[in-house]
Amino acid sequence: MKTIVIIGGSKGIGNALLDDLLKNNKVINISRTKPIQNHENLTHFQCDILNDELPELNKIDSLVYCPGSINLKPISRLSLDDFRQDFEINVLGAVKTIKNYLPVLKMGNNPSIVLFSTVAAKLGMPFHASIATAKSGIEGLVKSLGAELAPTIRVNAIAPTITKTDLASKLLRNEKMVESITERHPLKKILDPSEVAKMASFLISDNALSISGQIFKIDCGIVTFKI
Repeated sequence: MKTIVIIGGSKGIGNALLDDLLKNNKVINISRTKPIQNHENLTHFQCDILNDELPELNKIDSLVYCPGSINLKPISRLSLDDFRQDFEINVLGAVKTIKNYLPVLKMGNNPSIVLFSTVAAKLGMPFHASIATAKSGIEGLVKSLGAELAPTIRVNAIAPTITKTDLASKLLRNEKMVESITERHPLKKILDPSEVAKMASFLISDNALSISGQIFKIDCGIVTFKI
């Protein structure tokens, strides 16, 4: 039974991943709010990743950093603080967590790290300047750390398209918007959090021992195809 640390497992993709892992793993969730699940394999620590000291842990096999942001504005309305805040939650929070737990993670069983990017880091999209900049930083971090920590720790990221989460609720707030966004994807669908969680589960499993430094697009075809 592996010990998996999820940062931000109370909502969205993080919660779907927590739910997927609980049966066969010890899951430690670190977030500001408590997950809805109650399970003997679940331990929760209430913590603001950017401002609080992280809890001390003595065993970690995999680390998954889930916090993110969707701050969509034209560049004329994006302040420098907007860029700083997106960079802090997406990149610096991940760096802080990795640096803090790296000594323990190195002693784990086939240890791995999974981070999250976005399709907007590859597909130029209006109003995504701040989040695309931050998530491009994540992709650079994955490549650099994957090389630096090999062969001990594998590092990968997932870049999903829009996913049905609270974070994306403003973009999916009515049927017309959902239909419009769905239609833009070649596979004529958007993502459910469980789909992304399954990929994260795979990447931290022993079935992915030969995979590191990769960014996996789960994009419903929007980056790959022009139809």
